[in-house]
Amino acid sequence: MTTRPSPTVHPRGAAAAKRPRGRPRKTPDELDEGNRRRVVLDAAARLFRRKGYAATTTRDIAAAARMHAGSPFYHFKSKGALLGAVMEAGMRAAIARQAGSRELDAEPVTALRGLIRGHFDTLHGAGRDFIPVMLYEARSLSAKQRTTIARLQREYESAWLPVLDALAASGRLRCDVAIARLLIFGALNWSVQWFDPKKTLSLDDLTDAAIAMFVHEELT
Repeated sequence: MTTRPSPTVHPRGAAAAKRPRGRPRKTPDELDEGNRRRVVLDAAARLFRRKGYAATTTRDIAAAARMHAGSPFYHFKSKGALLGAVMEAGMRAAIARQAGSRELDAEPVTALRGLIRGHFDTLHGAGRDFIPVMLYEARSLSAKQRTTIARLQREYESAWLPVLDALAASGRLRCDVAIARLLIFGALNWSVQWFDPKKTLSLDDLTDAAIAMFVHEELT
């Protein structure tokens, strides 16, 4: 009588282990999506500011973020989408920083000083690459992106208008409110071209100078 070899018996569950069900396991980038997205934003902001948007490639951004060449596209659809995200992140951070100021409810000169000092912090402090990108690369945005950024700018500037109105009503603002707003932001934003924190001027010194330019001394 011929005996057949016994069939190999697999432990229960082994077959299932070879054929995993459900969603595939996430990659390291997916598991750390929030942090990796921020790394890409920081790298892009730094490169867009230093090299310019047109001269920066996605390969440059991936290298600066220490990622594979195509990895930024997991977080952003295109370089243009990344540019818009950089500007939006910069504006939202500026709005949040401004909203946290304790000087907004102070008397007008103190409030304006707090707004100016906070604006200088946005331009020259932590995250300082984001707003300069918005100032000089806005022409590269899509129409939809420009609409989003314009709305955030209006939200940011809305905190300044009551302060300037109060100064104008008291006779301490040196020019019309609408013109003052344009001149103040123009002067403050231009400081990204020349301010060097290693030199003698501090951000407090810049704030004092800006106040002296736009506000009269206390009336008697």
